[in-house]
Amino acid sequence: MEQERKIDVMIAEACHEEYVDIILDTIEAAAKVRGTGIAKRTHEYVAQKMKEGKAVIALEGNKFAGFSYIESWGNKQYVTTSGLIVHPDFRGLGIAKRIKEMTFQLARMRWPHAKIFSLTSGAAVMKMNTELGYVPVTFADLTDDEAFWRGCEGCVNHDVLERTGRRYCICTGMLFDPDDPHRAEREARAINNEKINN
Repeated sequence: MEQERKIDVMIAEACHEEYVDIILDTIEAAAKVRGTGIAKRTHEYVAQKMKEGKAVIALEGNKFAGFSYIESWGNKQYVTTSGLIVHPDFRGLGIAKRIKEMTFQLARMRWPHAKIFSLTSGAAVMKMNTELGYVPVTFADLTDDEAFWRGCEGCVNHDVLERTGRRYCICTGMLFDPDDPHRAEREARAINNEKINN
């Protein structure tokens, strides 16, 4: 149980670069097991996110447990939370949710007026996104920043995205809009549902 293990979730710094290779290996292995695509990132890219304070890492002592990062797009009008991964030795402990919540708060703090979005094919991430106030949207509602979409080129499903003119893919687009007039109502409903289920 997580209470018995001291797992720290924190904003990553330059000193955490030593974990980049295991992060990338863990992401790639998880994609193979799930049979889904993943946008490939370089060592330099992930290390830069750490240096810029745009990443979250989970550690048990000096052992890697989980990771995610944020990036802004479209002149900082959009932000993504990406690369969420938990090492197999630490799954089932609630670490993914802790990391997701911290990356979400980090994005809100750095770019409070930006729309935050996520592309995912995983049900667990969709559930976490929904709890944070994201809603499913079409890809047309996401950034049109070409640099973001180039990141999808390393995914095994990229041909689907291309064939559909970037309208559809295997992933679901989810968006948190801080200016959504219905957001407060949805959040209140989610809190009530959580109380009922607990």
